[in-house]
Parts: sequence; C-alpha cells; structure tokens
Amino acid sequence: MGNATFDVLGIPIGRITLAEAISSLNGWVDSGTPGHVVNFANVHMMVEAQTDPVLRDALLQADLNCPDGRPLSWVARFSRGTRVSQVAGPDFMERFCEQSAALEHRHFIFGGAQGVAEQAAAALMAKFPGIQIVGTYSPPFRQLSEEEQAQTCERINASGAQLVWVCLGCPKQEKWMFEHRHQLKAEALLGVGQAIDILAGTKSRAPEFMRRSGLEWAYRLACEPRRLFRRYLVTNFLFILWTGRDTILHLRSRTSRAG
Repeated sequence: MGNATFDVLGIPIGRITLAEAISSLNGWVDSGTPGHVVNFANVHMMVEAQTDPVLRDALLQADLNCPDGRPLSWVARFSRGTRVSQVAGPDFMERFCEQSAALEHRHFIFGGAQGVAEQAAAALMAKFPGIQIVGTYSPPFRQLSEEEQAQTCERINASGAQLVWVCLGCPKQEKWMFEHRHQLKAEALLGVGQAIDILAGTKSRAPEFMRRSGLEWAYRLACEPRRLFRRYLVTNFLFILWTGRDTILHLRSRTSRAG
C-alpha cells in the first residue's frame, strides 16, 4: 500500500482524502497495470478480519483500504492524534464517475440482486452523459462453480473494462477481488457494496447528519432490523472493546518512551 496509512486492529487504512484517493485511482488506470484493489473499510469489515484469515489477507494485500466508516477516523484521531477524512464508497463512486466521462474510462458493474447492476448503470449514464459503462452482471445468489467464476472473468475481460465496481457484500466482495485480481485485465477492482444499490434506487442512504455523526449503521439497522441486529450488536461491541484496548496499549507505550 503506497499511501500513508494508520493501523486499525492490525489492518492498514489509508490516511487519504477523497480527492487523493481519486487521484491514485486515475494514476493506476493511466499506468495500464492491472489488478489494483480498493476496499472501503468499516467497523464490520475490521471485526470480520480478526477471525477470517482470508479476508485479513485480502485487506493486508490491497492497494488501498479507504476509511469508509466514521469510527475508523475517530480511532486515528484518539489513538494517534491524526485527523483522517472519511472516504465512503458511495461518495467515491459518484465523484469518480462524474469526472470519468471526460477521461473516457471504461466501467463494468458487477454484483447486486438481479437487475440492480443494470439499474445502477442506467442511473450513471443518465447523471453523467458520456460515461462508458461497457458491461454489467448480477450473478446468482449462490456460490459459483470454478467454471462459472472463469466465465465471469472472461466476460469482464471481453468488455475491455478498466474499472470493475464490485457489489457482493462484505466479506464476499473483498475475497472475490483478492482471489481473481490476477485473472482480470482491468486496472482496478473496487468493492463498493451498497453504493450500487443506492445508485439503482433499491436502497436509501442515511441522512448527512447521521453520516457525519458516525450513525449510518443506525440508519441501516432501522431499515433492515431483522437482518442486521445481531451483526451490529456484536461487531460494534467488539470494535469498541478491541480498539479501546489497542488505544490504551499505544498510549502507554508512547508514555513510556517519552519517559
């Protein structure tokens, strides 16, 4: 990971602004070198990575883990004294696609429920005339066979896509990009998850004041309580517990060195 980073539960998170993240992605596309991976890290992802070694490896080997969740920025501020901007997947995707039309980048949207990728593509083309969406695919909601995975990669490669926006949910999308990055010719794979659903209009995003306050999880919980209650109850508790422990250890270490 070439950008400056800070550590959250052993995972490097980019100390980067939205504009800087976009600039990095443009540089990778211009380089013509395939296989760069961008994740948008939140509390759920950080906690899952503590018990899922494949996800952890995927995050450790990514080119950039953006601080999607506001709590990750708080960790940097309270434990390291570093101010870190939030770089959320929906904001990044929309801002990048806005300037991408003039640069003639070629995009592929992969994932979502049946028809969602097509709806997201239509929304982008309506909002940003001239943007090149060269393909979409919403895979079946099940484990794909090796043959189906190979066909999916062939389909993306045949489109000539330079950027692949992946919406499979965490941790599935992060693992998929990690596993297939060397089979794809695209310069960058980006796991943006719910951003595609928001573009398609199948899900709504939390109001801005909730996002600024780090309460986007509460909005999502209110929208899908049965599916998300257990996840947020457990992951939020563990994140507070583990990052609190790490912060105390870091501050003690810094104090002892200063002494």
